[in-house]
Amino acid sequence: MPDKLLILIVEDDLQISQFLQSSLKASGYQTLSASTIAVGKQLLSEHKPALLLLDLNLPDGDGRDFIAYVRKNSDIPILVISARQSEQEKVDCFNLGADDYLAKPFGVNELLARIKVSLKHTAMMTLRDDIFKLDDLTIDSANSIVQLNNQVLHLTPIEFKLLFSLAKKPGKVLSHRQLLTEVWGAEYVDDTHYLRIHMGRLRARLEKNAATPRYILTEVGIGYRLAAT
Repeated sequence: MPDKLLILIVEDDLQISQFLQSSLKASGYQTLSASTIAVGKQLLSEHKPALLLLDLNLPDGDGRDFIAYVRKNSDIPILVISARQSEQEKVDCFNLGADDYLAKPFGVNELLARIKVSLKHTAMMTLRDDIFKLDDLTIDSANSIVQLNNQVLHLTPIEFKLLFSLAKKPGKVLSHRQLLTEVWGAEYVDDTHYLRIHMGRLRARLEKNAATPRYILTEVGIGYRLAAT
């Protein structure tokens, strides 16, 4: 990962913003800071940062609205940092397109680790060959081929769609709503039992032990992600 990647911080608490800026600069990043959504939009447009750190409680609006705005214009990783800790808040953010969610208060080491993971996932998502490999699993999205232990897996159309949806963004949590919309359609967003059933079948094909999955990981109450490392 190259040095001096630019990170945009959108946080209205001056003390927290200064802490984030100094911590990131000490770790080799460049930073820009904004205390409002309006300024955040301007800086995002002008500077094209590599990652966005976003608080939700902002003086000119809700950070979730900013997530939706960013996702209409960019695939930049979005790491939410918020004192809101309810499961529904996290689900809402992931549904809108956030990549990660870190509850306040947090330690600088965890923050830096989350940033590195998000940037790594972004690099993996832009691989030109469209092939994802992890241990004995190979997913060739371009040719719709899945192999496990060098054997081609014959998956159902739904299982293919689920796995390829996760493989588009390895390591990123996809919410139940996102997966249901992508695989079944918007009219099925509340039918989480469909998702559980088919995900269970897919895991049975991939995992040696479904109780301790290696490839498809559950984010309880939120959704699923494909392990990236």
